[in-house]
Amino acid sequence: MDAAAIRSCIAATLDADADVRRRAELQLKQAEGQPGFTDVLLDLVQSEQTSNLQLPTVIYLKNRVNRAWERSEYYPNDTLIPDDEKARFRERLLPILAGSQNLVRHQLVPILQRVLHFDFPEKWPTFMDYALQLLNTNDPRSVLAGLQCLLAVCRAYRFKAADSESRSHFDKIVEASFPRLLVICNELVNQESDEAGEMLHIALKCYKHATWVELCEFLRQSAVNLAWCTVFLQTVSKAIPASAMQGEPLERERHHWWKAKKWAYFNLNRLYIRHGNMQALLDRSAEPPTRFVKEFSAQVAPKILEYYLAEIEKWVSKTIWLSRPCLSYTIVFLDECIRPKEMWAHLKPHLTNLVTHFIFPVLCLTEEDIEKFEDEPEEYLHRKLNFFEEVSAPDVSATNFLVTLTKARRKQTFELLTFINDVVNQYEQAPEGSKNHIAKEGALRMIGTLAPVILGKKSPIASQVEYFLVRYVFPDFTSDQGFLRARACDTVEKFEQLDFKDQNNLLAIYRHILDRMADPKLPVRVTAALALQPLIRHDVIRTSMQTSIPTIMQQLLKLANEADIDALANVMEDFVEVFAAELTPFAVALSEQLRDTYLRIVRELLENTEKRDDMDNEFGDYLDDKSITALGVLQTIGTLILTLESTPDILLHIESVLMPVIQITLENKLYDLYNEVFEIIDSCTFAAKQISPTMWKAFELVHATFKSGAELYLEDMLPALDNFVQYGAPQLIEKPEYVEALFSMVSDMFTDGKVGGVDRICACKLAEAMMLSLRGHINNCVHGFINMAMGVLVSQDVKLKSYKVHLMEMVINAIYYDPLLSLQILEAQGWTNKFFSLWFGSMASFTRVHDKQLCILAIIALLNIKPDQIPASVMVGWPRLLQGLKSLFETLPEAMENRKEALKDDFQFDSGTYGYDESDDEWDDEEANWNGAEHEEESAGETKDESTAYLEFLNEEKLKSADFEDSDGELGEDSVLLESPLDRIDPYLAFRDCFKKLQDEQPQFCGTLLSHISPVDQTFLLEVCQKADTQEMMGLQSPFPISGSSRGANANGAS
Repeated sequence: MDAAAIRSCIAATLDADADVRRRAELQLKQAEGQPGFTDVLLDLVQSEQTSNLQLPTVIYLKNRVNRAWERSEYYPNDTLIPDDEKARFRERLLPILAGSQNLVRHQLVPILQRVLHFDFPEKWPTFMDYALQLLNTNDPRSVLAGLQCLLAVCRAYRFKAADSESRSHFDKIVEASFPRLLVICNELVNQESDEAGEMLHIALKCYKHATWVELCEFLRQSAVNLAWCTVFLQTVSKAIPASAMQGEPLERERHHWWKAKKWAYFNLNRLYIRHGNMQALLDRSAEPPTRFVKEFSAQVAPKILEYYLAEIEKWVSKTIWLSRPCLSYTIVFLDECIRPKEMWAHLKPHLTNLVTHFIFPVLCLTEEDIEKFEDEPEEYLHRKLNFFEEVSAPDVSATNFLVTLTKARRKQTFELLTFINDVVNQYEQAPEGSKNHIAKEGALRMIGTLAPVILGKKSPIASQVEYFLVRYVFPDFTSDQGFLRARACDTVEKFEQLDFKDQNNLLAIYRHILDRMADPKLPVRVTAALALQPLIRHDVIRTSMQTSIPTIMQQLLKLANEADIDALANVMEDFVEVFAAELTPFAVALSEQLRDTYLRIVRELLENTEKRDDMDNEFGDYLDDKSITALGVLQTIGTLILTLESTPDILLHIESVLMPVIQITLENKLYDLYNEVFEIIDSCTFAAKQISPTMWKAFELVHATFKSGAELYLEDMLPALDNFVQYGAPQLIEKPEYVEALFSMVSDMFTDGKVGGVDRICACKLAEAMMLSLRGHINNCVHGFINMAMGVLVSQDVKLKSYKVHLMEMVINAIYYDPLLSLQILEAQGWTNKFFSLWFGSMASFTRVHDKQLCILAIIALLNIKPDQIPASVMVGWPRLLQGLKSLFETLPEAMENRKEALKDDFQFDSGTYGYDESDDEWDDEEANWNGAEHEEESAGETKDESTAYLEFLNEEKLKSADFEDSDGELGEDSVLLESPLDRIDPYLAFRDCFKKLQDEQPQFCGTLLSHISPVDQTFLLEVCQKADTQEMMGLQSPFPISGSSRGANANGAS
């Protein structure tokens, strides 16, 4: 291989001329397949003295290893690196890493990670020996390379469970390398250079990954654990070198010294929370606490708290600056100290000072927040409304701390309320020019955080909230500080469960909120809109809103275009549902505005996707803020359509309005939004009960979408496709190309290897819809359907019962469609006897009303065949048809009762399991009758750990799901959610008519059939006929058609 030519090509990839770059990239791509290509790249990385060529070479090498070390589904056509080349590569990689400069080394580390993932330890047994050699040298660059090698190994093993073989191998690596790692850390923590900071950062990250899931026995030894905790505490308390204090806060946080501090805090927290918190471990396990847990709880955890409190004191006195992760981890540890009695005893004496001088200031707005409020309001809103995404946000940790404190140590609520009262009173009494607006905002945020506890059952203070809101919150609706007006709206929303004694106060809130929806500041308008949503539960507010709802919806739409906040879409959806009658006259205009909002968001989303660097987006499209907002708008559109079922003219107009929404989503493959778009098509076609020309265009788009790789979305498409077949049958009969399109969708599901049984069930359902609605018009398709189903049933042992039932029903549907045609197809392949044996041998599996109706009607169709048309292969077993009917009719009443119950439940979850659990917020009698003195019992007592309760819940759910899985894919009545033409046929009347016809037209054949079944069965079938006669004679209402479930959000599934 010509190394000089490769070097020239890499140089050319940096050329200003795009054509030169393209040619060079093409030549490199061709060279990749030649032996020795990676050797040449490594030579260049090693020999180039300047980063001008060294860096692009190593980046190209990284991409080559990512794509071609092992076969990847993302790069199926790349030529793999040969094994002999890989062996040479492994030998050379670590020496090159040890000798490289920073920029190159950062590119080599991901390469190392990739190779380790596939080759360690089996194909690279010498790796750890060389890594330990690097760690044991006195050369800083070699030690750094050794640390990066160790970190790469720790990353590779971080998720391995304790009982796996690879984990025991990793534990030996830890035992061999961590003593030297500890020595290195002890040297580094006392140094000041940036290089030392980087090495310490990597070393502490090694510990983090090594202990992520399990703490091995070696690290549990008392002396070893104390030595590591000492290093962490020294790092926590270390005065940060001046070089790491330059620049803006975010810039500082990226410095290695601050990252080292962050991982020191993290490791201490994780050691306590996961491995050393005795109470949490006792709650989780019946096993007695180990020596490690006892020692950690008694000796190490109090020491950690002591160090953290010392750092807090320095921060409060403004002698040190702390990064956001450091502040956040500090508060997380304090949070964990609330429940265990030993740690509570250490924490409690400091609590008043902590809340006043630490937690409260952290909760308050920063100067940066206020700047964002004024200059970047949308960014401010995303930060404040999506705070759960801010993992390292100290104010979120402070909020969680307050929630834990008030739930676990209930009487501390009074201490907090006293503090809040002091702040709001000082604000009220201060002269206009010297009011502390930020403190007032923080106090309202604090009380809003406590709202669930304050309004909890038996709360002794719930009755005071209304007075508090009127006196301290109402004035802030008109404050000259925008952030206070926003906080007033938010506080009212937080206390949404408050039952007002004075309706005038409620109406005053409503008026204030309406005023604030026209506020000059965007964050105020958005928080006002969010506060308006819960107010509609009050009758007096709903009545007041009825006349204003079109104006309010206009304001909400305008807001949705100003800020992509998904919560606004939820507000609109609620309003569309609650005020359906008031909004009907404005429905077309509303749908146009919702469409325009959606199209704008999607266009911005598409622009962002184009700009996004492909390497940063290797996991494909993801749900960012804009996607979530777009999703909300689609749900609002769907809700609007469902309210218009009784107004077909408006609905027809809205279909045309919404066509661009369907088009842009499907044509641009916005997979995250498919489900909602298919639901919109379903809602339009179901509500109209006919298919308009506009919706046929939508059908063409759905088909094109399916064909372009969306096969696995057939379940989401199915309700809409079912409507096209059922309500569009007249047009389908005239348009064979549409029938062919539907058939090809079913066929693709059976020929595509990556499609499993569950997805093929959807194909079976689509085939059924076609056979039921297009009787007599799709003979060719029926031939294909029988071949598809029987091809699986005769060649595979189908384990999933629900899939097997649907495959059989595909053939049963064909028999009902045309029994003679179906028997001819089965006979031609020698399948007739096999299928009938399978069908009648599995009769107990047809448990739903739909299954039994279909089987009854198919058997009736078979009984209508003349004796000379019955295939010889099944003639002997023909009397079994009557036995099958007897069995089906016998079990039909119970199935109908089950269906009735299922429709009544309509997928409502058991509120005891899934509802909002208020028990945490309930005050016991002692707490509710608070007398001003806190009993010692509380300070000594332990409280139930929420995480433990969560684990117990998961275990219960696991048991439930195990029971469910044991059912082997049983079909419940709730799995039939699509209306079927079969629902309109009474099987009792159908059998009576068939039996009479058989007796009248073929009495001898009928007598022969009856003679082969028992007298009991004969009597039962006669009673079925008599039941039908009585029903008809007395004019009794038939239980058929069975009314289908409503087409709400839950009724669109097609499982």
